[in-house]
Amino acid sequence: MQFDYPDHRITVNMPDQPALMAEIRDRWRAGRGFALATINLDHLVKLKEDADFRAAYAAQDLVVADGNPIIWLSRLARRPVSLVPGSDLVVPLVRLATEEGCPVALVGSTDEALTAAAARLCELVPGAPIVATIAPPMGFDPHSDEAGALLRQVQASGARMCFLAMGAPRQEILAARGRREAPAVGFASVGAGLDFLAGNQRRAPLWVRRLALEWVWRMLSAPRRLVPRYARCAAILPGQVRAALGLRRAE
Repeated sequence: MQFDYPDHRITVNMPDQPALMAEIRDRWRAGRGFALATINLDHLVKLKEDADFRAAYAAQDLVVADGNPIIWLSRLARRPVSLVPGSDLVVPLVRLATEEGCPVALVGSTDEALTAAAARLCELVPGAPIVATIAPPMGFDPHSDEAGALLRQVQASGARMCFLAMGAPRQEILAARGRREAPAVGFASVGAGLDFLAGNQRRAPLWVRRLALEWVWRMLSAPRRLVPRYARCAAILPGQVRAALGLRRAE
């Protein structure tokens, strides 16, 4: 599945979680890092508006579909991919990192949340090699000298897996920069994934997610913030449907 812009093409190049895990294992064993992004409808809104975000997304090595609208569009385009939510990747990636002997860093959120997330990960994955927890200050700029120092800190920790929980577009921009400045590290942008583990945010129940209604759950939990966001998402859907049909006809 692909999304075309005048300056970049963004491609969902990992069709499912098993393929993603196999690719990451191969990269670690070869001493190579990666940048992983989890595309959703909100990201498509931001990609349309933000050239810097598009450049960062185009620099990601691995892109998975995070959100049922992306899945539906991929099926409409006859380029089907499976749902791989970023929040569902944290524990499997920590488990894989533990098996492969790859130390882990947690970056983003707050010191308290990262401490709680690290403790929870060690409960779920005994022996999880978490070597760094770094909470950037408010207003953190991924283009700044401070961001460069953060990347050097991650690299100096020995981490080979770094979770970025800052929200889009900051986490994807930092991941793209990390690929240049810490090329042996894998950077995964996971949004609220660490806050879910810490218990700072409550995720929708499994039955809600299976009904593809997690967006409703989230919107009702923070309507003032999320209703405008989802309205912008709905506004771009007709154009995305037309683009998907265009890919279908191009077969």
